[in-house]
Amino acid sequence: MPPAKKAPPKRKEPASVVPDTSVLVDGRLTARIQRGELEGARILIANASVAELEFQANRGRESGFSGLDEVVKLQELKDAADIHLEFVGDRPGFEAIEMAKAGEIDAMIRQVAVDHKATLLTSDRVQAHVARALGLDVEWIRPVTDPKEWEADIGSLRIMEFFDKETMSVHLKQNVVPMAKKGTPAGKKLVKLSEKPMELRELTRMRREIIEAAKRDADSFIEIEREGATVVQLGNMRIAIAQPPFSDAVEITAVRPVAQLTLEQYHIADELRDRLADYQRGVFVSGAPGSGKSTFVTAVAEWLRQKQVIIKTMESPRDLQVSDEITQYAPLERDMELTSDVLLLVRPDYVIYDEVRKTEDFEIFADMRLAGVGLVGVTHANRAIDAVQRLIGRVELGMIPQVVDTVIHIEKGKVQQVLEMNFTVKVPAGMVEADLARPVIVVRDFLTKQACFEIYTYGEQVVVMPLDAASGGKTSAKDKFAAEGLRSSLRRWVDGPFDVEMSSDGSATLYVPERDVPALIGKGGSNVKQIEEAVGVKLDIRPMTSRSGWDAGRGKSPKEYGGGGKGKGRFDPDRPLRREAPADAEAEDDEEMAAEEERIASRGKERRYAEIVPELRRSKKNVVLLVDRGLVGTRAEVVIEDEPVMTATIGGKGEIRISRGSDAGERVMDAVARGELVRLRV
Repeated sequence: MPPAKKAPPKRKEPASVVPDTSVLVDGRLTARIQRGELEGARILIANASVAELEFQANRGRESGFSGLDEVVKLQELKDAADIHLEFVGDRPGFEAIEMAKAGEIDAMIRQVAVDHKATLLTSDRVQAHVARALGLDVEWIRPVTDPKEWEADIGSLRIMEFFDKETMSVHLKQNVVPMAKKGTPAGKKLVKLSEKPMELRELTRMRREIIEAAKRDADSFIEIEREGATVVQLGNMRIAIAQPPFSDAVEITAVRPVAQLTLEQYHIADELRDRLADYQRGVFVSGAPGSGKSTFVTAVAEWLRQKQVIIKTMESPRDLQVSDEITQYAPLERDMELTSDVLLLVRPDYVIYDEVRKTEDFEIFADMRLAGVGLVGVTHANRAIDAVQRLIGRVELGMIPQVVDTVIHIEKGKVQQVLEMNFTVKVPAGMVEADLARPVIVVRDFLTKQACFEIYTYGEQVVVMPLDAASGGKTSAKDKFAAEGLRSSLRRWVDGPFDVEMSSDGSATLYVPERDVPALIGKGGSNVKQIEEAVGVKLDIRPMTSRSGWDAGRGKSPKEYGGGGKGKGRFDPDRPLRREAPADAEAEDDEEMAAEEERIASRGKERRYAEIVPELRRSKKNVVLLVDRGLVGTRAEVVIEDEPVMTATIGGKGEIRISRGSDAGERVMDAVARGELVRLRV
């Protein structure tokens, strides 16, 4: 009997793999195929994944483009790598895509794996858990956590070729030569990295690499993803990717910290160290973008940590380079207020808040300070006093010193100024009557204790009054401010011409037509007292004929002294009064005229301004800046972050209207959206 034939060995069926959307976005599927790990496999792409990527790409999100690029690469690899690529499953409707965060798309992808008895490949931890719970064959590709593997992964990115030890930031834009800022905040320069402009293809490849790396690395994540704009935290680098319609061309900007300093290297005074060590302080660290604020705050955090202090940070995104002992918190469910609620339960000694920029940030900062938490906030400001002014209107005036009592201003990586604030009740500088006393915030230089500013209410407005240090705290701007307010108030009482002369003691002399003196003083001085209370200046009412230089024979016209009516010929306090030339004199001596012009010019140079934070309202057509009605008719300069925008006259309702469609209106609207400070200089 012939021996029985052996049955031929069963042919091994090729492995079937269903990658979900997360794997397509992070790029590790093609990486495994190129390493030969999936040779001969059936790669089943769920149509639900393609639909989700298409939806994201249509919304301008980089993760959508990155995932679609991965699918295109799979098509290119399928022949060379001996894989079988198929698109299977139902395409989801719009509602299913909208419910993607609720797991609808993930459920459709899992069903494809069930129907085809395939292994589900995912880098989404939740997806992996659900698949295992349902009994599916699943492989979870873990994020990269090994430091050596992470460094090799990040180091292989094309964008890293533009960095060296001195590079602070790299700026890449389509059709523009690559640029980089090198050095430190104390001394940086912009240099060309190549003479060849960046091509769209190269930027697209870099863009995809960055998104993939952020998805697969444990210490990286996509912070913001909007139509045309994506912000990625890649290790210690913050990378902003912009493309049309948000920008005019594709642009990639990568920023990383260069200098890591200790607090000792800043050579700050021992008094300031002691102040920082007091856990019941509210401190603002201010400065312009790129001035070195974050580097200084990092040094403060590390110095406090060494003093056995429990420190937490609130950051969006998390980019402070601090030790592992310092826990970094991001917005909980995209809401920093929820983060603050958790921190109040954790009870740290100090919290670093980076960055305090929008109104809600200032409100959260104030709420935590009033709850007793020590806080260091990082905020953008061109001057130290600007950081204080950001609180006006957001925090009740009397509470500001309790919220922030110290401002440390950084310029070019160095501590340029330190201010401290105290709350008191006093007569503001430039006022002399005791009954004009009011709550005042005195802002002093921390080291010299010299008063620099006073903040108080003037009518319905909050005034930040600069003080002249050389005169012992007397305001050098009071003449201008009091004269403007007084002139506006006088228009309610005097229809004819008038003049204002400020005195060195803060009082003023008003010159009006003799016939108007009784009415202006009023019975028992009631009228003038009312005006004094409104403007905060002691008044001395005199007839114009008593003024030096008055020509009784010829008199003066309203145009020369300033008058009422509809604002025509109002007195200009910056224009010196002119004496009438003798009838027989045709001209003054040239040298005397030159000296007069020089005096006028020097007077203008010495002049400083009073600053007011107006109330902002928006209508369909205008942006409205509201101030006290006592300033009606006053010329005011609209300033955003110390940059003049426009000059206008305050209208009859105490308002300046700016068309929203104008350049100035758009700048004001943008400033409000960014949380920048809008002020009026009068």
